Amino acid sequence: MGLLDKFERGVERAVNGVFARTFKSKVQPVEIASALRRELDDRAAVLGRGRTLVPNAFTVTLSGEDHDRLAEWEDALADELAASLMEHADKQRYAFVGPVTVVLDRADDLEVGLFDVSSQTVKGAVAPATSRTATGGRPVIEVDGRAYVLTGPVTTIGRGSDADIVLDDSGVSRRHCELRVDTGPGRTVLSVLDLGSTNGTLLLPAGSPPGSEQPVGHQALQVGDCVLVGHSRVVVRDAG
Repeated sequence: MGLLDKFERGVERAVNGVFARTFKSKVQPVEIASALRRELDDRAAVLGRGRTLVPNAFTVTLSGEDHDRLAEWEDALADELAASLMEHADKQRYAFVGPVTVVLDRADDLEVGLFDVSSQTVKGAVAPATSRTATGGRPVIEVDGRAYVLTGPVTTIGRGSDADIVLDDSGVSRRHCELRVDTGPGRTVLSVLDLGSTNGTLLLPAGSPPGSEQPVGHQALQVGDCVLVGHSRVVVRDAG
């Protein structure tokens, strides 16, 4: 860290400490977003060339007054903060090992204008795809325009909150289908398995014209294949 960086960090601590206690300014979402990005940078761990891991589970602890003020928009704010983290990670070529979550917590002993950020690395079955060099050779899929790295052997897609990828679609079963990653010496096989869903899982092979989708039970997937789950399109971008 350079001299200027140290100076800027010192100013930030003063603003977030003495000034906040003196003027009791309320915490603004942009301040939280900046602090989360700094936490991401500070906790980044370089594992090798082109692979830097960062935490993916964040807790923002606010004063009681600040928490109450933001509680009305808590879910939307948490989603926006997570999106900000993923955008920053993409620019810095960071990699996550699980879904990015932000939780707003409350501490009544904190003064108005003060907040704390903590983070953890929590492995999951799926993680946001950032730079292509950060996937570690794992399969990459795109669901309705959003890219994911399949970090675990099984990824569940469905409408239920316990699914790894949740689709808000009444035509999707709670546990609709699974994406399975089987690895062996020098090979990775990605496949889809329908879990007895009500409306079925369809497959449009790469290069096939729309309208030629076919129901699948258990099928190996190739790059460019499109799995239709309700109204959502799951496209294989990299099979690993």
